[in-house]
Amino acid sequence: MIVITGGAGFIGSALLWRLNTLGMSELVVVDHLGNSEKWRNLVKRSYADYMDRDKFIDLVRRNALPWPVAGIVHLGACSSTTETDAGFLMENNFHYSRDLCSWALENDVRFINASSAATYGAGENGFSDDPRLLPKLRPLNIYGYSKHLFDLWLARENLLDSVASLKFFNVYGPNEYHKGAMKSVAAKLHKEIGETGRATLFASSAPEIADGEQKRDFVYVKDAVELIAWLLLDRPDVNGIRNVGSGRARSFNDVARAMFATLGREENIRYVPIPENIAVNYQNFTRADMGWLAEANYPQKFRTLEEGIEDYSREHLSGADPWL
Repeated sequence: MIVITGGAGFIGSALLWRLNTLGMSELVVVDHLGNSEKWRNLVKRSYADYMDRDKFIDLVRRNALPWPVAGIVHLGACSSTTETDAGFLMENNFHYSRDLCSWALENDVRFINASSAATYGAGENGFSDDPRLLPKLRPLNIYGYSKHLFDLWLARENLLDSVASLKFFNVYGPNEYHKGAMKSVAAKLHKEIGETGRATLFASSAPEIADGEQKRDFVYVKDAVELIAWLLLDRPDVNGIRNVGSGRARSFNDVARAMFATLGREENIRYVPIPENIAVNYQNFTRADMGWLAEANYPQKFRTLEEGIEDYSREHLSGADPWL
């Protein structure tokens, strides 16, 4: 069995889709559905079992899982950058990950972890995934810090050669619909432009940056899960801290223009002030150093922002059934 924690979530359900397309269904989805709409991400998917996250980690800690496990892709976490319950994030994102990883290594199980570009903080130390830079990183929020702690633990325990910990940058694409305010700007703009003909972006709070010219490394979810599947199935020897991004920094204006073009609408952008609770920890620039892909001979190319926006809009957001 391959276990996908967070398997009903955004990236997790997209990975489930990709593994299904490869003919795999001996898969276990671990998540916490509660009253959310995440269940919709599972409707078209094939998998062997579902287990709640709390029951799963209890069985792991007691070494009592009911099926043999060949690999774990640990995508389950609270990913809200505005979450303020530090105790919850330390338990849910750090301790859970540490205990699950320890079990996997003790049982010779491939372990791939979801870290985050939020660990880079304001980017004052750049965006290289060189593990020697880990002690210098200063995350801007408790979410990023909870992810950073796990990477620091891997380094301290000399486990970087045994585990792949993936620092995801700004992932967007199908199956993010349950995320509410945490949905990508692409998803939000498709709806707003379609309904009003206008796009609303944050004005810049930095004098040297024009409105809408804050830049991110946007990566399409289909590219992200293609890479995860490759690491899981083809390259279990590739480990360590690894960035997952496009390697390009594109502005929010670029995202809006790509969506206007895809929808065949005239450009009309307005800018509003960044809310204070967001502005205090706002990243004005991110760009993943993706040099490791060439070194590992990764055979695929990531889509450009325009290609990703077009596929997302035409194949998913504009249809009656947007799910993978």
